[in-house]
Amino acid sequence: MSGKWMRRRTFGLWLGCALVAALGATGVARAQVVVIANGSPITELDIAQRSKLMAAGAHKAPSRQAVINELIDDRLKIAKGKYYGLEVSDKEVDNAFNNMAQRQHMSAAQFDQVLARSGISPSALKARLRAQLIWNQLVRGRFGTSLEVADADVANALRKADAAASVAGYVYTLYPVTVVVPSGSPPGVVDAKRREAENLRSRFVGCDAGVKLARGLRDVAVREPVTRTSADLPEQLRDVLAKLEVGRLSAPEATPQGWQMFAMCSKKETTADSPAKREMRDKLYNERFEAESKKFLEDIRRSAMIEYKR
Repeated sequence: MSGKWMRRRTFGLWLGCALVAALGATGVARAQVVVIANGSPITELDIAQRSKLMAAGAHKAPSRQAVINELIDDRLKIAKGKYYGLEVSDKEVDNAFNNMAQRQHMSAAQFDQVLARSGISPSALKARLRAQLIWNQLVRGRFGTSLEVADADVANALRKADAAASVAGYVYTLYPVTVVVPSGSPPGVVDAKRREAENLRSRFVGCDAGVKLARGLRDVAVREPVTRTSADLPEQLRDVLAKLEVGRLSAPEATPQGWQMFAMCSKKETTADSPAKREMRDKLYNERFEAESKKFLEDIRRSAMIEYKR
């Protein structure tokens, strides 16, 4: 009995040691340094995380070398930024992360969960954002003048694109109106509030009387008016306002605060700026930014110390 117990105990100790060794080996492998770029190490874990990030964005698995190249570029961008005294605070990185979540109509916590389900650590995404933020500052600071897009450049590009350079835009005066839905409300309440919003919309005729009516209703918030050009607005809202009559409310849209609508109280045509001009200006700026960015990064890579460890 004693011998059998000893054999079991010996087997248990061996199994435990084997598991610890295996787990330790896995941890060491994941922490294994693959490349050193200007003194900054890139590990197997870095590569695994960035590979998942790139796959999520491109909807296909990138090559291992493509992943390593992007990580090297990030290390070089951050190092060059530090050389010029440029650094990005954790708060700025968190703000960029939160903005990404908002564009997906999620909170930061919900975005964390989505990343976790894909096996991506939020810190891996934030590392990528940090490099992007530093690099954007660096390129804009170094090539600011050459990146500027003149009105004549926009007009010429529009003509070449066979678009009218004088395409009119609009200047809108809008009152944001929200039928407030308490957080955590059950579907029945949410639907009831939507019907209230639709009812208000049908009764809203003319801004003077309509705004006064809305402000007198319970659980309805009317913010101060804002003035925006059509070029400043997202395409979806621009399309909605293009079909909306002055003095009327737009259809209710769900937001975290409740059902939001916009009262259009003024709509004036303008040729100073338009969606077509703004889009072309952004396109030309991005093309120049990418061209200068590519050349600058190539110069940095030529003088960088990149050592492959395995």
